[in-house]
Amino acid sequence: MLIITILCLALLISITAIRPTLSKLSLFELGRRAASGDQSAERLLNRERMRGDILSLQRVFVALLLVIFVLLSVSVFGQLTGILIALFVALEYGAIARFKIVKIWPQKLYDKFETKIFKFIKKAPFLFKLLRSTPAKDSFGENWRIGSRVELQHLVDESEGALTADEKKLIVSGLSFSDKLVSSIMTPRSMIDSIKDSEFLGPLTLNELHAGHSRLPVMKGDIDHIIGILNLRSLLALDVKRSTTAEKAMDPKVYYIHQDQTLRHALAAFLKTRHQLFIVVNEFRETVGLLSLEDVIEALIGQKIVDEFDAHDDLRAVALRNPRQNNHPERREDV
Repeated sequence: MLIITILCLALLISITAIRPTLSKLSLFELGRRAASGDQSAERLLNRERMRGDILSLQRVFVALLLVIFVLLSVSVFGQLTGILIALFVALEYGAIARFKIVKIWPQKLYDKFETKIFKFIKKAPFLFKLLRSTPAKDSFGENWRIGSRVELQHLVDESEGALTADEKKLIVSGLSFSDKLVSSIMTPRSMIDSIKDSEFLGPLTLNELHAGHSRLPVMKGDIDHIIGILNLRSLLALDVKRSTTAEKAMDPKVYYIHQDQTLRHALAAFLKTRHQLFIVVNEFRETVGLLSLEDVIEALIGQKIVDEFDAHDDLRAVALRNPRQNNHPERREDV
């Protein structure tokens, strides 16, 4: 009787240690792969669909073995000692079953006969309907839903093999696009190249000044008084024999956008105005930066758009290095 009691305890712990391995793929993806003839996916799909029945069957065996162990324990060790031993086992068998060394052989044995268990469940649907204590749809998350954009972004980041690096950037950038502010991607004030309204646009000026830009803000006095936009591409046919000022050649239409506006608002504004460059201002209408349509598109797709007019990959990073030595006298002191 003692040997039978020990075997009953070992069987109780072994059955409790069994855990059907869940797939990291969704039911939709498993179904799609199974439909295409993937036998491994079909097996995983069956496992997901029958996990509730398997857990219910496991609970039935555990309950029966627990009752049998209590009876055997009382019979072998006496009423008081047997009840105390049975109580201890009832409280601790689950914890014992979680040890890795305990799980090895029961799990291997289950994996070997899993397919036969599936067939048995399919042949006795009425029996398992009576025994079922774990609803199948709740056991593996059929009603699972994404709760936030942060969670979706995490899933995209963890989707190894399903998406390329560029596809991940595109999705993640699209998810965070609406929350980004103009100030986060604009060309900072310290990196703005501009031209005075009275400056003459001779060939030497166009060749040496403001290299790397297709459009320049035209200022009257200082950068906080921008009166137009000079499109350098439109000046390719400029008559080199006649000098003209930036004010005469510029487009006088200037669009301003607040630094705290979202990129979604900025994109809508670009589409509405059909303009490609906005002056970014703060609450005091001081110029704090420039925003181009290209900047917004880059933020949307998560990649840099490099063309023949680009001088730097990231003007904000360049501005942080302070290449123009703004407010950088020899005897400076930051307080």
